[in-house]
Amino acid sequence: MKRKLEACQNESINGATKKRALPLKNIVDHFREGLFDETQLLQYRKAYLSSEPYKHGVIPSLINQTLLRSVRHEIRTNLSFTPKETDIYRLHQSGDLANLSGLDSSSLARLPSLLKLRDALYSSDFRSWIAQVADSGPLSGQKTDMAINVYTPGDHLLCHDDVIGTRRVSYILYLTDPDKPWRPEWGGALRLYPLEKRYRHSSDIQGDVKEEEVKTPSPEWTKSIPPEFNQLSFFAVQPGESFHDVEEVYHRSEGAEQDDGGRVRMAISGWYHIPQRGEDGYEEGLERRVAAKSSLAQLQGNVDEFDEPQVVRHQYPATVPDATTELRPKLDTEDELSEADLDFLLQFMDPKYLTPDTVEQLQELFADESSLRLADFLSKSYAQTLHAYILAAELDLRNPNAEAQTEFSRWRLARPPHKHRFQYYQGEITSNLDSSPEDKNYILRLLNQFFASVAFRKWLSLSTGLKLGGSNLTARRFRRGMDYTLATAYENDEPQLEFTFGMTPTKGWEAPEDEDDIDGIEEGAENDVVDGDRSSEDEIPAESLRAKTKGQSKGSSGSSALEKARPEAGLDKNGGPSEHIDVGGHEVYMAAEDPSSTADPAQYKSSAPTGEDEDDSILFSTPPNFNHLSVVLRDKGVLRFVKYVSQKAKGDRWDIIGDFAVEDFDQEGDGEEAEADGED
Repeated sequence: MKRKLEACQNESINGATKKRALPLKNIVDHFREGLFDETQLLQYRKAYLSSEPYKHGVIPSLINQTLLRSVRHEIRTNLSFTPKETDIYRLHQSGDLANLSGLDSSSLARLPSLLKLRDALYSSDFRSWIAQVADSGPLSGQKTDMAINVYTPGDHLLCHDDVIGTRRVSYILYLTDPDKPWRPEWGGALRLYPLEKRYRHSSDIQGDVKEEEVKTPSPEWTKSIPPEFNQLSFFAVQPGESFHDVEEVYHRSEGAEQDDGGRVRMAISGWYHIPQRGEDGYEEGLERRVAAKSSLAQLQGNVDEFDEPQVVRHQYPATVPDATTELRPKLDTEDELSEADLDFLLQFMDPKYLTPDTVEQLQELFADESSLRLADFLSKSYAQTLHAYILAAELDLRNPNAEAQTEFSRWRLARPPHKHRFQYYQGEITSNLDSSPEDKNYILRLLNQFFASVAFRKWLSLSTGLKLGGSNLTARRFRRGMDYTLATAYENDEPQLEFTFGMTPTKGWEAPEDEDDIDGIEEGAENDVVDGDRSSEDEIPAESLRAKTKGQSKGSSGSSALEKARPEAGLDKNGGPSEHIDVGGHEVYMAAEDPSSTADPAQYKSSAPTGEDEDDSILFSTPPNFNHLSVVLRDKGVLRFVKYVSQKAKGDRWDIIGDFAVEDFDQEGDGEEAEADGED
């Protein structure tokens, strides 16, 4: 098992000559004594093969302690890290360590221990050991794939299965502070998700019905592995099975002890790949077969029908009873709000949005930008009642014996976790659209009576100039420290109209522009502020942004969304310490991925320096808010997600979302250069 310097002085990696650390000792000496003994191998193999929820291994004290402490010191002294954020993660990352081979001699001289560690992890001895324990088949020594990831408080990695390209085994080697042992309550654990069996029925060509078993990940993890210095965690990458996440590293709570080293979760993470051409174990065509089993295609093709919530498109009746019990004609035959419509809408909406002049202004804004954002949408009295109701519900929901547990028992959990997780209640079209004062569930009154009403659809149609079909309505609660949605693209050829009504009663979701902008509704403030812009008496409090792939306009939230989402290095705009902590929860619309691009389609780009072009991938971004309505015409391919809500948030994110089918859409009238009166 000894490996001499002459045998590995120069080894080709990804077509380049790989420089080795000099002098190179026996590779086995870089590991814990006795690791390669056959009894140890059989012990870890047995534990691996019997592990749940899927096969994985945990090896304590993997590396020689002296070497790994030296590696940690070199990293902290000589390497820099780039903050990275997408819909699925937030962390700090080094460059690919495979590229260390290309460094100049002076740079390499500062990282001798890191090179030794890399060479040890990809040595033939250790690759053979891992392959036997994990029963994975041969692993490549040419294709290295590793980086140093640092998670600081608020950082996280959401649920995924690691299936990309030729990956065969995933691993994490922890480099947390050896002198301040990590505590599980700090977070940062590797969490594994079990699979749930589902059954679907289909008919073959002869018409015979057959039952097919499919699997989808549970929305809850069942195995949590806290980080520990010099611990290796690993598992075979399996399409549609190896689902896992990295728990948020939690911020220190008020009054908690300060001696926690800042809670820096450092680890070397990477993958072992299938053998490359010229290596032992290489199979012609294996890479193509592995790619064909991509979990994304497999899951989208096989188990979308078991996702929750499913789209439930409610169709509106041709005639509906109004408050006077008379029948009024179908929506698309009317061109103005009737007296009965107004009487009904005034039970909920602020009157300023119901005047003919305001509706006309909204339609003009929407014709220009295809989106609206409206502050103080509900009447002040209903908003105050709703605000108090949700605050009380949040408190009760954290008490398992409280009344709200029963009241919200019909809310379900969205799944699967590699797409989203939140609590939800789906709306329905009701025949009685009068609001009953006796109904004390103010969220469901909004969902099933107001937003589901023909009168609201009619107002929305008049305010956007669009002919609207059926609706899909959902109330959502994003629990702090748990919930999110990952980026998904709208795939239909015809656009749809989407709205989000913010019902989040707590503050602190974004850094305030100034002290005057943080007065809350509980103090009775009108709060006509949208992103710091205050409307005058002659203007409606509305803003607009275009959420489409081409011709999007720039608005106040387009470029500032990144700065608000991730204050760099904890500094404010004047370079001083910032007390604001990004707690996530913001909703983002992003442009469709360029088919020729190899970049992550949901990757945030750094904010452009002053004077340079602003990033135009983010089309619309808004933090959690209260009593704000956003309306967006969403085109094919546009991505949408809600960023993970940190445990540090002062409350949960609450909203009601809806989408409407758009009928007879005029594509020729759509676009920046089209005449406003030509849009429909």
